[in-house]
Amino acid sequence: NKCTRKQNLSSLSLLSRGASQILPRANPLVNMPDDADKTPEAFPANYVVPKVWTFEKPQGGILGSVNAPTAGSRGPPRPLPRGEHSLQLHSMGTPNGQKITMLLEEYVSLIPNFEYDAYSVNIFKGDQFGSGFTEINPNSKIPALLDYDHSDETLPEGEPIKVFESGSVLLYLAEKFDPSVPEGMRFLPPTSKPALRAECLNWLMWQMGSAPNLGGAFGHYYRYAPVKIEYAIDRAAMEVKRLFDVLDRHLGGLDGGEEKTWVCGDVYTVADIAIYPWFVNMFKYGPTDIESGVFLGLKEYEHVNAWMDRVGARKAVKRGMQVNRARFLPERHSRDDFKPEEY
Repeated sequence: NKCTRKQNLSSLSLLSRGASQILPRANPLVNMPDDADKTPEAFPANYVVPKVWTFEKPQGGILGSVNAPTAGSRGPPRPLPRGEHSLQLHSMGTPNGQKITMLLEEYVSLIPNFEYDAYSVNIFKGDQFGSGFTEINPNSKIPALLDYDHSDETLPEGEPIKVFESGSVLLYLAEKFDPSVPEGMRFLPPTSKPALRAECLNWLMWQMGSAPNLGGAFGHYYRYAPVKIEYAIDRAAMEVKRLFDVLDRHLGGLDGGEEKTWVCGDVYTVADIAIYPWFVNMFKYGPTDIESGVFLGLKEYEHVNAWMDRVGARKAVKRGMQVNRARFLPERHSRDDFKPEEY
């Protein structure tokens, strides 16, 4: 009717003049519960969120002594050791470090005379805040790589290329050394195959984005935090299982695609290398290295587990997973550090 049409036109006129300034603003969150604005319980019970947060005391727990809200080096100057090879890796045998040594060991197998030095950086003791390390990575996170064999004339003679962030290191190594291996055995799809390359990079970045939820959230609250908080563990566990389901459905073709041998189909790439150590280590958070896999029910993800078996069977993966681990191979300087049968 005319009355309704007039009301509609009036509403449109208000919107065109910027009705957001005079109408109540819609809640941007969808399907919020009725008690969303209710003040939640505090933990500990006497905790009150301050208007401005300040760092007043160490957080406690296994990593509490090294955590601080500031960047930069700490303590007296600590130069990094240097080995005889052009590639110098400073890292630790945690998932982000294992990605790099997995790829490096693949090149050891494929490229004659390929070598690298790998020095241990103990993040539990704060080695990542030494002056030598922060000169490579101002973010104080492993891994960090120095490459002395390059042709970049913009750098002073003898100065290495510095590479940090595990995804960046993987791409740097693959772009540099893939041309030296047979085409069917390369780890980063070439630009001549844009769809495959995009898929590989998609999954590499997916892993980079999901890692904070795996180790930083679940790993911290389940294993390292000084207190066990049900809400934090439940929320992190839910996200771990969702990520496992994402990869399981992808590998199994459960959403209409084809079942895949590797993350990008028939080609083993840096995407597999990046994802594997994080996923396999999700089984091992706990004092006896079994609790988290049972707690999360990770054996139920059939396609992920089959894929992990395939990745884990590679000899380069077995070697790479041992480098910079205190109880296996704290430092690596030569292919002779492993037995001949391990190649």
